[in-house]
Amino acid sequence: MRKDLRDERTYWEERRAEQLWRWAKAAGMSRRRFLSLLAGGGGAAVLAGCAPASTGAKAETTPAPQTPAAKPQIHAKPTPSDLFIHHGTNQEMRWETMYGRGYIMPNSLFFIRNHDPSPAIDVKTWRLKVEGPGVTRPLELNYDEILRLPSTSVVRYVECAGNGRGFFKEVLGKPAKGTQWRLGAYGVAEWTGVRLGEILNRAGLKRSAVDVMPTGLDARKIERPMPVAKALEDDTLVAYAMNGDVLPADHGFPVRALVPGWIGIASIKWVGRLFVSEEPIFVEKNTKDYVLIGPDFPEKPPAKGPILTFQTLKSAAALPWPATLSAGQNLIRGYAWSPHGKIAKVQYSVDGGKTWATAQLREPNLPRAGARWEFAWAPKPGDYTLMARATDEKGNTQPDTVRWNELGYEFSAVVRHPIKVT
Repeated sequence: MRKDLRDERTYWEERRAEQLWRWAKAAGMSRRRFLSLLAGGGGAAVLAGCAPASTGAKAETTPAPQTPAAKPQIHAKPTPSDLFIHHGTNQEMRWETMYGRGYIMPNSLFFIRNHDPSPAIDVKTWRLKVEGPGVTRPLELNYDEILRLPSTSVVRYVECAGNGRGFFKEVLGKPAKGTQWRLGAYGVAEWTGVRLGEILNRAGLKRSAVDVMPTGLDARKIERPMPVAKALEDDTLVAYAMNGDVLPADHGFPVRALVPGWIGIASIKWVGRLFVSEEPIFVEKNTKDYVLIGPDFPEKPPAKGPILTFQTLKSAAALPWPATLSAGQNLIRGYAWSPHGKIAKVQYSVDGGKTWATAQLREPNLPRAGARWEFAWAPKPGDYTLMARATDEKGNTQPDTVRWNELGYEFSAVVRHPIKVT
């Protein structure tokens, strides 16, 4: 029986054995000898067996091979290739895994956008500090105190600002810097926590307060400010649970910010500090990164270009890329989402945009979360191009093209999904 590599321990043991076999094979060891050493003495025996055999001639002393240091663990949860597209510290959800699963993305399938390996935070010593000139009563809350505050739950999506970045090269022929996501850096979850406004008010939020900046406890101490008005919205949370479970380490344990509708960097993970200012805050993540830089975007000093806030309207099919389908009746499914409201309609084309029809929307259809769509299709064998175009309740529609920018943000144009029917 094939091992389940979604189990973390099994996954790492399997990968370790594969690497040992590569070294043994390179040293000229037979498969039979490798398995014998692995069974008898484990990895150390295999490595010792890779050493050159001694001869009667005097030879220079060869240092004994050392067992390689354990590879640092990047993520807390398994990220097998059948569920994710690997981008180093980032893991893109494979859209085909969501076919038939429902509205909310399970924690195990939720994409990961991390600048560094997920930190392991000791909740016993962790504290959330609320401070700065914008509050009159600085706070320091432990985990239990956070849990005892009035809670709320919302269903919202989180999406990386660079979601769709790979299409700048594929569609416009001009690559942009950064992780080459297609559209799998998006996920819908039920988030539970405390309204950020509740915490700020307990700290004595001043009328003169301007910006609120969460700071993460990851290696780089990632931080990005938001205006007080956004911080006080009812669905802006300090979240400690995801889909009814404790917030996973890869997604921000013990608490993260949830800033619905805004680019993912605003929803800082592993938050340890909330700084409240009486003047606008400018840091790396809103002056050099997460701004639009390019010939069509003038500088906005001190930022190198327009600062990103809201996400963009998008849609995606729950199919592999490229997809292969059987001729005959098929049910095509997908998702559409907007930061501005509910999805009003999704149109689709299976002939590369020559003709369009309207897909059926399925409930739920929630603001800042999105909706599922589907249509029946009975194609004959051949090559096809599927296109989906979403429109939200505010009248926003996905464009045919977008303007290039150096860092590859805001790709919201309709994409051409290749499909082969056999």
